[in-house]
Amino acid sequence: MGEDRRLAAVVALAQGMAAAHTPRGTWRAAALGACRALDGSFAALSVWERELGRLRVLVNVGDRRPDEEEFPESEAYPVHQFPEITEFLHERWAGGGGPNAWVETAEGTAAGTPGYFHQRVAALRRRGRGCCVVAPVVLHGRAWGELYVARAVRAPVFARADADFATVLAAVVAAGLAQTERLEEARRLAYTDALTGLANRRAVDVRLEEAVERHRRDGLVVSLVVCDLNGLKRVNDTLGHAVGDRLLERFGSVLSLCGAMVPGALVARLGGDEFCLLAAGPPADDVVKSADELCRRAGELELGEGVACGVASTEDPIGEVHDARRLFRLADAAQYRAKALHADRPVVAGREGPEDPVVRLADEPPHLAPAERRRFRGRRP
Repeated sequence: MGEDRRLAAVVALAQGMAAAHTPRGTWRAAALGACRALDGSFAALSVWERELGRLRVLVNVGDRRPDEEEFPESEAYPVHQFPEITEFLHERWAGGGGPNAWVETAEGTAAGTPGYFHQRVAALRRRGRGCCVVAPVVLHGRAWGELYVARAVRAPVFARADADFATVLAAVVAAGLAQTERLEEARRLAYTDALTGLANRRAVDVRLEEAVERHRRDGLVVSLVVCDLNGLKRVNDTLGHAVGDRLLERFGSVLSLCGAMVPGALVARLGGDEFCLLAAGPPADDVVKSADELCRRAGELELGEGVACGVASTEDPIGEVHDARRLFRLADAAQYRAKALHADRPVVAGREGPEDPVVRLADEPPHLAPAERRRFRGRRP
């Protein structure tokens, strides 16, 4: 391959990774770009999970065999089967060498001299491939994983120049992965409450809009729990805001634990002393049970005065839910009623008969609502 073609291949790989919007998209773009750049028939990207002592395959692309899923859930190999990532590479780096790629064939090593190659040779034979080039991916100065590109049995064997080019491609992949990490961290921070580590209001808005749209389209059950941590102001005023923050963190942990009772639930801090739990799919009774446990556990906290908890679910008789704002208004009205009644259990919208006070309160025009009622979610500032 000429220099111009190789430069174009590097640019294409970098652009493909930059255009990806998810980690999976980034992995796939990396493997596909490397496969095309090296005229391979198959490529894979794997990560070294140090804590588990294994090399886990993130993505397989190209001419995949029946046992090779594109995004495998459980394809992993003990590192001792491919010890070059822990032994050979580190020995080489310790001696001043770089993380260079090498080539192996179905007959044995071709270009480069890794520490062990028996498992790779066996894998090439088993899957009907003639040769492969393996390039270490180094991120933040540490071995992160491997880029693997293979060719079919009758294709030309990778040369030393191909291995050198694979080393360059691995460096480009590492740069793309680092950029993805930064973007993912930025996204995480944008949707995470800094104090509790729970999701924030923005994350709830996005997830709730999606869930309500699925409810309107497919009838998906959507349930929302809104809760207000009682006594936070008193704690802040008497013991200080540092202690108040500890109470918020502690309650956030309790909410996370109770949220785990509902598969796929999102737990969040909306701001101040307000929290919520959003569930899409599980039955309303399961969500109410989780909210009941939340009330019980919150009442046992050594600080604070328990929690006022309101629940609204599309599975209950609350009328049509055409948008996310109405479900929020219903859950908020239920929480308001729980606080007014000093209830130690959740109040559930729609479960007090045809003239349910929560539904009536949520649907009252703003100028008719009680003056002391707090502003409902959905009336944005």
